[in-house]
Amino acid sequence: MISVEELSKSFARQVLFEKISFKINPGERVGLVGKNGHGKSTLFRIIAGLEEPDEGRVVIPRNYRIGYLEQEPYFRKSTVLEEAGSGLPACDSDQLWRVEKVLVGLGFSPEDFQKNPRQLSGGYQVRLNLARLLLADYDLLLLDEPNNYLDITSIRWLEKFLLSWRGELMFITHDRSFMDRVATHILGLHRRKIRKIEGDTEKYYNQLALEEEVYEKTRINDERKRRELEVFINRFRAKARLAGLVQSRLKYIEKMEKREKLEKIKNMEFSFLEKKFHHRYALSLDNVSFAYTPGKPLINNFSIHIGARDRVMVIGPNGRGKTTLLKLMAGLLKPQSGEITFPKSVSAGYYEQSFAEDLNSANTVLEEIGSANSQLEPARVRQIAGTLLFEGDEALKPIRVLSGGEKSRVLLGKILATPVNLLLLDEPTNHLDLESCDALLAALDNFDGAVVMVTHNEMFLRALAERLIVFQENKITVFEGDYESFLKKVGWSEERDERKEAEEKKSSQPSSSPEPPVGQPERPERNKNAVVPSSPDESFRFKLSPRELRKLRSEVIIEKSRVLKPLEERVLRLESQIEEIEQRVNRLTQEIIAASVDGRGQEVVRLSRELDASRKNLDSLYEEYTQVYQEYEEKSQSFELRLQEIDKLSS
Repeated sequence: MISVEELSKSFARQVLFEKISFKINPGERVGLVGKNGHGKSTLFRIIAGLEEPDEGRVVIPRNYRIGYLEQEPYFRKSTVLEEAGSGLPACDSDQLWRVEKVLVGLGFSPEDFQKNPRQLSGGYQVRLNLARLLLADYDLLLLDEPNNYLDITSIRWLEKFLLSWRGELMFITHDRSFMDRVATHILGLHRRKIRKIEGDTEKYYNQLALEEEVYEKTRINDERKRRELEVFINRFRAKARLAGLVQSRLKYIEKMEKREKLEKIKNMEFSFLEKKFHHRYALSLDNVSFAYTPGKPLINNFSIHIGARDRVMVIGPNGRGKTTLLKLMAGLLKPQSGEITFPKSVSAGYYEQSFAEDLNSANTVLEEIGSANSQLEPARVRQIAGTLLFEGDEALKPIRVLSGGEKSRVLLGKILATPVNLLLLDEPTNHLDLESCDALLAALDNFDGAVVMVTHNEMFLRALAERLIVFQENKITVFEGDYESFLKKVGWSEERDERKEAEEKKSSQPSSSPEPPVGQPERPERNKNAVVPSSPDESFRFKLSPRELRKLRSEVIIEKSRVLKPLEERVLRLESQIEEIEQRVNRLTQEIIAASVDGRGQEVVRLSRELDASRKNLDSLYEEYTQVYQEYEEKSQSFELRLQEIDKLSS
């Protein structure tokens, strides 16, 4: 078990997180979420021992091994097979079949095994680094965007691998579907603090939203109550007979927690500028062929007609021609045979990540976005920049100083600034966090035009796809249906082959014991008596009928009256007793003065004793009054919040 205790980290003036604490328990798979720039990767590097915190510590058990996926690979061996195999424990160094299984799962072909790692493309170098990590005998894996550079079949293989991982796992990904299927817990960095829940991202974000809503309502109620108390204090401060009540309210204000208004967190927003379109088809490809190498066509006699409001997803392994197909559709490449046609009124917005490097480095963010549409008002250009998180002076930064992710956002901004009715998008979710992916998904769903999109993100596929262009087994086919139907009726060939192989092995060895998960070493069983904390309390919302909601509201009001009425009566009774004893104290004080003047010594002693007893009684009543009044306010506030929740459900 790893324990993070009171950890803080800042860069310059930006506080990433402060005094955060959490534990990773045996067998947990934890998805780390949070907006870009809020410290997710930094937290990983601190846990891995590659960076020091400003304060706090990470407690790691003795002999506990942590594997960290770095995006900048280093290689020591001369072949891909040897490099991946270097991750195996010494006792398993002869198990090359496991190495081959993992490499094939991550998209390497047998022909790649003998290649020099340094000759691989950047994407395949990252895959090789991941393969070496997965084959090692680590207790905890820290995977920062493991989906980067993986195609859809490799992502699905990795998901199965991680689901059978016997150690602990922490990972970051912008693919919500992948995270929800793999993670047992969600760990969220938010407002420089951290929270951990058992469940998926939907549960995490719903709980976060509910807690912030309750916090804000409580803050408003506290401010209202504070104002009421201050009015009471200012009104009765000068009245000696109510001095005790004034003091009790002053003490109550001092004890009240001061809740600051929550800082508004900007989320990326998308709204495409639509151009009207009245044709049936936005784009047609008829018998299109294209090849970079003569005799080896990537695309061969391919035809499709894209409807005016189609949602077409392009899927398949990397390197098969998906990006090339989009470039043909965008007119950046010419087909070597066949024809691509579209009506003159079609206006296409094309997004490809590599195009971010073609931006004018001398322009500012505002100038570059504005260059896409000279008719756009400066205020609208500024608004688009703001929705992409380029606010204030950030929008005046020159393109040359931006990171790769920021340049990709500028490229999206240029599309948002252009009236379009056809979107051609090549993996637009790269460099976006989960919240930004959600915003893009909503914008695409609302877009009143055609969308053709290359993606490996299964959340987008399941939410948007109405038709699929599938690159598989050296062929391109059009599947008329959604992604779930494709998986049921066709599926991925690699998974079909794997299932067939498993079935054949099972039938030939019916009595054999189960094999360890693919690519994983034999591990000793975990301590089954290890205590894993249960999930935190959660508020559940049910869909109730108006009649049920009225009944529920009536029940709460009745309960409120039953609970609060006795407290109200005690408050009034105590106020009356306090006023009566304060009057007695004042009377006794005057009588003592008069007895002293007359020289009645015994009377002074008797009255002094009575005055002392009255003051002690008064102090006791003040204390009781403060406690009862505070209890009344807290319970009253609790009932108000419950009624507000019911009112919200009925709206």
